[in-house]
Amino acid sequence: MKAAGHPVLALASFPQAQARSPYYCERLETHVVRFPHVNVPHAHDFYLLLYITAGTGRHTVDLVTYELRPGSVFFLVPGQVHHWQLGTDARGYVVFFDTDFYLFRYPGNGLYAYPFFDSAQAPVLYLEPSETEIRPLFERLYVEGMVPHANQAEVFRTYLHLSLELAARHYPALPPAEANPAQQQIRQFGALLNQHYRTKRSVSDYAGLLHLSANHLNALCRRGLNKTASALIHERVVLEARRLLSHSGLGVAQVAYELGFEDASYFVRYFRKYAGTTPEAFRQQR
Repeated sequence: MKAAGHPVLALASFPQAQARSPYYCERLETHVVRFPHVNVPHAHDFYLLLYITAGTGRHTVDLVTYELRPGSVFFLVPGQVHHWQLGTDARGYVVFFDTDFYLFRYPGNGLYAYPFFDSAQAPVLYLEPSETEIRPLFERLYVEGMVPHANQAEVFRTYLHLSLELAARHYPALPPAEANPAQQQIRQFGALLNQHYRTKRSVSDYAGLLHLSANHLNALCRRGLNKTASALIHERVVLEARRLLSHSGLGVAQVAYELGFEDASYFVRYFRKYAGTTPEAFRQQR
């Protein structure tokens, strides 16, 4: 079932020199003038990187607001709702890319294993404004995106890969206990949850997809995240409900339908149980 509470933008919404390009890079100050609709809450069906080189502002991702300042780098996965409030002096680069574009050269789980694409991690790095490791790569991504070349996609993808690899170094190293198959299974569960939370709400559903028992999946989540798998499922559903209630004009019954609830009254009870308030009361607080 497709969510309809907020705009979900595709790469085709941001034309550049290359038609139907699986990647995009532009100066932030140019991007927001060309596409003013990005200043209101929306989601993407692709990955997004944002590097701030100058100025200030605020960036809200999944209802959490972060400071914008020089040296800050944001990493968003498909489906996350975000919007920003930029100061007039804000400068930087935005980079978009399709999953398949990256996996064509770098297959496997590497893209999903980056810490900044993990929902348990903050989606921002605050680097020194004077850093000279990652900023030059964003500058090269911008240059590569300007003029078509025979090997442009391959060069762009290489700079992108280097940017992600170097950014990952700035996140705290995972403790040895987490850098193991159990942690990988938890991340796989998170990825499946993002795909199926509208239609699958039982631990056994996800345990089956992971070829685990429900008890084993619950044990993994308790050890790794100090939460049960069912609690994580409920949190994901409530997060999406909050997005829809905050960023759309949909009625409560429509929100319930978008989330796969056949009975709106059951959705209200579900939301109140796991969010601590009713959908209408939550909306009035926004």
